[in-house]
Amino acid sequence: MYSNRKTAVTAAALLAAAAALVAGCERGPSAGTGPSDAGGCPGTLAKAGTAVQRAENTDASWTGPTSGPAAVSGRTVVYVAQTMTNPGVAGVTKGVEEAAKVIGWDLRVIDGEGTPAGIQAALSQAITLKPAGIVIGGFDPQLTSQQVARAEAARIPLIGWHAVASPGPSENPRLFTNITTNVDDVAKISADWIIARSKGDAGVVLFTDDSIPFARNKSELIKKELATCSGVRILAYENIPIPDASNRTPQAVSSLLSRFQDTWTYSVAINDLYFADAAPALRAAGEPGSGPPFNIGAGDGDPSAFQRINSEQFQAATVPEPLSQQGWQIIDEFNRAFAGRPASGYVAPVHIATADNSHGSTSWDPAGYREAYRKIWRK
Repeated sequence: MYSNRKTAVTAAALLAAAAALVAGCERGPSAGTGPSDAGGCPGTLAKAGTAVQRAENTDASWTGPTSGPAAVSGRTVVYVAQTMTNPGVAGVTKGVEEAAKVIGWDLRVIDGEGTPAGIQAALSQAITLKPAGIVIGGFDPQLTSQQVARAEAARIPLIGWHAVASPGPSENPRLFTNITTNVDDVAKISADWIIARSKGDAGVVLFTDDSIPFARNKSELIKKELATCSGVRILAYENIPIPDASNRTPQAVSSLLSRFQDTWTYSVAINDLYFADAAPALRAAGEPGSGPPFNIGAGDGDPSAFQRINSEQFQAATVPEPLSQQGWQIIDEFNRAFAGRPASGYVAPVHIATADNSHGSTSWDPAGYREAYRKIWRK
């Protein structure tokens, strides 16, 4: 019985391998580079490769605003952070601090500490300070609907960073503007990187935080793009709230390694921090820092992510937000609001950072933004 079953399985495997070769569809990371090598998605593979090559370009110049109102003087802005343990939120804070100093405004940062109660209390405190403007830093305004209504009644303009799904002004909730890269583009290019790098053959684990609508939407878009290639399979969808990531991610990774073993070849996360927390578990299991699994962060691009990428320690790529530039943009957008002008409408283009194109840097921002904003503000 056992011998016959083994022979049958071996024969089936040989037939499958032969069929793959006839179809020109060799699978796995060692496959060729042409569309005919795609695991069932030659058209998707070709498009993904072109998009990835464009996103990895580092020669892009400043395409943001070059005109606007001169600096309005004597303003105070409060940055309410979802949690300062989120590297993206913290990175934008540094940009806001730098830009506020240049334009000559006072800045107050209040940490919501990652809990609904903490965020609500932080925003309430911000409103009590009666500032000229408040930043919704990385959390869903619906979570603080009462406080948002109070701010609106007090005529305090709100600017979001990753607060709602789309960049630009928002009516409900009312935001002067929301600053983020285009989530559709970020999700698509991170999925395309997996499709292109794996040549259409990957077993993927997706890490996300469904408690944040922005993150949940991003992960759904990633799944949608991955599904365009039949050779790419989503093995697991790990819903781990960002504030719990340091506690839950290592255990989840250990379980995933046990369940999927060598079939887990790629990972994508809505935030780079998941890979900081995954690294100890991957290292303890004897997995190589250079992969597999090959890991890409679909968001933020904080310095620790670049360090992991540059040293090939359990992260291969990130789709970074230009965190410092976005901090400067927050101040510029407030200046437009205070001057009675509309939002700039600028959305930073997507970029993929790898060890090959980051050249040892620990951040990515489009060139020339500081000079452009200083010129606009006459500073």
